Amino acid sequence: MTSPLDRIRAIALVLPDSEERESHGQPTFFVAGKPFSQFRDDHHGDGRTAVCVRTSGPDEQAKLIAAAPDTYATPSNLGTEHWVAIDLSAEADWTLVEDRIARSWELSAPAALLEAGGR
Repeated sequence: MTSPLDRIRAIALVLPDSEERESHGQPTFFVAGKPFSQFRDDHHGDGRTAVCVRTSGPDEQAKLIAAAPDTYATPSNLGTEHWVAIDLSAEADWTLVEDRIARSWELSAPAALLEAGGR
């Protein structure tokens, strides 16, 4: 059986110019030196497995959390930067996870990479 981290890696690392590095003790995925996704498993003892992704700003962040509070949350240490945590503890919607990681990559990738065709 594939672990949630292995699935996140399979999604994130196929995106152009992406790489994995540890950040604050967590597997984090970067494009052009900018983080676009972070995997968390029981981060600070919260008992949750989640993937954190960027949003376009506070409005999108608030709308996602309000619309689906069982799926989305404000991640500790990233919330002020307009990130959301997607809960992977239950039956995760992997199509949604893949889409949100790709969208986060787009929000983080440099314009030149997006103009060259992006993902």
